[in-house]
Amino acid sequence: MIRVEMLSTGDEVLHGQIVDTNAAWLAELLFQEGLPMTSRQTVGDSMEELVSVLTERSKVADVLIVNGGLGPTSDDLSAVAAAKAAGVGLVMQEEWLAKMEAFFAGRGRKMADSNRKQAEIPAGAEMIDNPIGTACGFALQLNRCWIFFTPGVPSEYKRMVEEQILPRLKARFPVSDPPVCLRLTTFGRGESDLASEIEPLPLPEGVVMGYRASMPIIELKLNGPASKLPEMEQFWQQVREIAGESTIFEGAEGLPAQLSRRLQEQTHRLAVSEQFTAGLVQYQLASVQAPLAAGNVLPSQDESLAELMQRAQRLAEADKVDLALVIGAEKENHLGFALFTPQGCWSQRVKFSNNRHGLKARQDVSAMMALNMLRRWLDGLEVTGGHGWIDVVETQRG
Repeated sequence: MIRVEMLSTGDEVLHGQIVDTNAAWLAELLFQEGLPMTSRQTVGDSMEELVSVLTERSKVADVLIVNGGLGPTSDDLSAVAAAKAAGVGLVMQEEWLAKMEAFFAGRGRKMADSNRKQAEIPAGAEMIDNPIGTACGFALQLNRCWIFFTPGVPSEYKRMVEEQILPRLKARFPVSDPPVCLRLTTFGRGESDLASEIEPLPLPEGVVMGYRASMPIIELKLNGPASKLPEMEQFWQQVREIAGESTIFEGAEGLPAQLSRRLQEQTHRLAVSEQFTAGLVQYQLASVQAPLAAGNVLPSQDESLAELMQRAQRLAEADKVDLALVIGAEKENHLGFALFTPQGCWSQRVKFSNNRHGLKARQDVSAMMALNMLRRWLDGLEVTGGHGWIDVVETQRG
């Protein structure tokens, strides 16, 4: 099986000053294309470390995709490190240099001398076009490994991978059917609680069950070869039954996107009023083009569940919509919600067991509880249930 690895470069990535979204994106893409990544690592802006890692991985990997370090500044070291590792010099790509100069001239600017280094690649390397930036990529063979060097700018990097690197890999290496990944996301049950029921089930050979906890949800994943899909689906049905009503969606669509799609399909419009979540619910829904009416974010005020329900009804009537969702204020670890629908209004007050989670985590949980009330109504379930580890201390219906 082909061994594909990734090397991210840069002190800002190594020290966590920026999140390495490029690595996550590549891992997902390669997995879907039947070229799953074997490993990935990060190295800072050190010439010695870069040369050492390139040399080491070139003796192990079949393909190494290096991201970052092709810019015009002194800490962009990838091209020089590649040349040192290969024992060759750098060669100016006159065609690329002319393209860069034209790029700046077309914007009424003179190219800085520092940009010239972006047109230099190791002798014998293959230049790879960058249609939207100034840093050309390149590929070279070192020991057993085919190494691709890409810019760190996400838009440039993704374009280069999709249009040039991936086609080259598919042309050279046999690509198997992409592995299957079945996903299910739950809310309201703990990871250990779910695992205690799932782990005793016999897994099909070659299939792996995984768990990902990301406050406030738990994602369950079943990974395996496409040839095992029938057996995986039988196993997955048992997982569905264990997850039960805590399941908020399957696949990778996400709960806000799922709700947006379903609201549009059923021609509902939703108004939202928020206090504790400070607009988070409206932001999540607006980001996926949910059919929203004018909403609001209000300062904290002490309200009973009856008052929250009355406000939800007034909001729906004022905005001439059939659905309204209200998130109240947090007081002494208690928080109220109300959902107005054509079939009536539901409300609940929940209690956070403690304040060990920060404000953002509690707001994320509260936004999920509000969206989950709407999901449960759309699914025909009891609207005020299904929170598991979250204590529901009062409910009302009107």
